[in-house]
Amino acid sequence: MGTFLIRRLLQAVATLVIVSIIIFVGVFAIGNPIYVLVDPNAPADVVEQTVRELGLDRPVHEQYLRFVAAALKGDLGTSYVHAQPSLALIASRFPATLELVLAGLVIAFAVGLPLGLAAGYLANNWLARLISSFSIVGISVPTFWIGLIMIIGFSLELGLVPTGGRGDTVSLLGVETSLLTADGLSHIFLPAVALSFFPLALIIRLTRAGVREHNRMDYVRFARAMGIPSHRILISYVLRNILIPIVTMMGLIFGTLIAFAVVTETVFAWPGMGKLIIDSIKVSDRPVIIAYLLFVVTMFLVINFLVDLINAALDPRIRLVKSVE
Repeated sequence: MGTFLIRRLLQAVATLVIVSIIIFVGVFAIGNPIYVLVDPNAPADVVEQTVRELGLDRPVHEQYLRFVAAALKGDLGTSYVHAQPSLALIASRFPATLELVLAGLVIAFAVGLPLGLAAGYLANNWLARLISSFSIVGISVPTFWIGLIMIIGFSLELGLVPTGGRGDTVSLLGVETSLLTADGLSHIFLPAVALSFFPLALIIRLTRAGVREHNRMDYVRFARAMGIPSHRILISYVLRNILIPIVTMMGLIFGTLIAFAVVTETVFAWPGMGKLIIDSIKVSDRPVIIAYLLFVVTMFLVINFLVDLINAALDPRIRLVKSVE
């Protein structure tokens, strides 16, 4: 276990260094943000002073080294626009994105897993074909289109739920959440459902394929020969064996949704990190862009590590450290 942790830590550090260089050079190549931050009609000396204060007059490698030195102290820079530490700004928006992603994943798992089990167990039944067709639609249709259709149908036409925003929030352990208020739940319903379509479709297809594969294996045939009921075989034996790829995929999707929930947040005016990064890109707010991308990369590394631990707990045959012969 100790060897596994050390190896993963070294891999994480190397990944962060490489990604930080790529991000920094890429953001630097976008252009000089001074033309967005300063009035074009401002005197030349004001522009020059602003450039010096922001350190934009230095070569890119020197700016990067200064960034690394500050990052090692926990400082990822100060937003040009908001005049706040970038990391604190992202942290203030993270709870909204996190609760939206978690709500979407709960819906995807709660609906997708039973549908996938049914589609796999029923094989060529009409209901199985219908579920498979639905999963193809969920993968193919863009999230923003689903969001717009849901707004038109459920909000504008039927008036059942709000069109956007986060709604009322309450403080839970010092963090604001909308999941504990009726108004907040009504606001999160549409964006969570829209965000859940893609992972829900993937879960259906992966579960269906796993069930159909395992139904042909010897241990399932033996269990049937022993007279064990089909539903018990499906839940107690097949589901346990197919959970590992599902958990692995869910971990990757979790990180992906956090990084790319920007479309859903934009459509529903959800005040999360996605809206923040879009606004920051518009004004070339480099510190926020860099801090956001590094935050997302770190999230992926942590999620992958946790997925490895969960998989090892689900299947004792998986070992985090190779045995020494």
